[in-house]
Amino acid sequence: MKMPTRRRRYLTVAATTALALTLAACSSDAAPSTEASPSDSSAATQGEAWNIAFLMPDRGSTRYDQQDYPLFEQRIQELCPECTVSYQNAETDPQVQQQQADAMITNGVDLIVLDAVDTTAAANTVATIQAAGIPVITYDRPVPTQQADFYVSFDNVEIGKLISEDLVKHLDEIGADSSAGGVLIVNGSPTDDAAMLIKEGIHQGVDPSDYTLLAELDTPDWKPENAQNWVTQQITEYGDQILGVVAANDGTGGGTISALQAAGMVDPIPPVTGNDAEIAAIQRIIRGDQYNTISKPIKIVAFATAEVAIALLRGEAPEATTVLFDTPSQLYVPEVVTEANVKEVIFDGGIYTYDQVCTDEFADACAALDITS
Repeated sequence: MKMPTRRRRYLTVAATTALALTLAACSSDAAPSTEASPSDSSAATQGEAWNIAFLMPDRGSTRYDQQDYPLFEQRIQELCPECTVSYQNAETDPQVQQQQADAMITNGVDLIVLDAVDTTAAANTVATIQAAGIPVITYDRPVPTQQADFYVSFDNVEIGKLISEDLVKHLDEIGADSSAGGVLIVNGSPTDDAAMLIKEGIHQGVDPSDYTLLAELDTPDWKPENAQNWVTQQITEYGDQILGVVAANDGTGGGTISALQAAGMVDPIPPVTGNDAEIAAIQRIIRGDQYNTISKPIKIVAFATAEVAIALLRGEAPEATTVLFDTPSQLYVPEVVTEANVKEVIFDGGIYTYDQVCTDEFADACAALDITS
């Protein structure tokens, strides 16, 4: 049986990418950059009208609707003005995401970017997409048991390690008594392998420290309310023994903080971590409610993914910096944000503006940190 042209081109690209990675491994140990460097796909494509599907996992985090999709579409339009992006969000339902992928295949899309709801169940989704001769880029969350054509993300293990090591260092600096208590860990969803990578990194920061792990949760669906309910139970169990909380993202961090505040643990509030640098988290850091978050400018990975997509559609081999779960990958290094550097990283760095963050409720706190309009 004759193989479809698109499928033959995809297999050629995969083989070329694998060869390039082998040669790169022999010649360089360089770490991935924190900037998305335009590849050969930086020149605008003329005369092509590809349809690219962008399938995101949930709305528990505001980033997918407000940042990932608009930035990805922006870069696609810059590279390929005639291309279109079809965006759908599965809202935490892996069956819905499979149905969305099936519909995109039926509609004849040329490439699918997939951020999986359930990274185990998504193996079937990736296989189905590829069986239709359509290349698939896994995004943000890896699919360990099914090799995709490419994977683009921030380094999730490093994220967990950075936020937990920073919390441990902070507890030492404020003189926390490790003999009097310990920390809670609020991980992400147990069905998300990116969350499990973050969890691995969190333990790299917490386990060697002097602070006891009091209790740990893998938060169902990353939902802040699930984190809040669980932390409320731990407050009943441990009370003032809770010296700090490592939360895997800003949503679970926000739920944790709500539980601590409701219990009156505010003078001072135990330090709580986060990840994603959502506006609400930046506001909490400025006001002193949240200790840290991770700045991973979505523009970096959204633009990089758009460039990889266009390269694949052109029949080119995108540049990979590493291989993760047998998939050529680009992984980027994030940055910890605390009160000490929030002005420099978030505002001077152009991630958010004064007007976006320093609303009336937070204006005085912004002024205290010399954050002005």
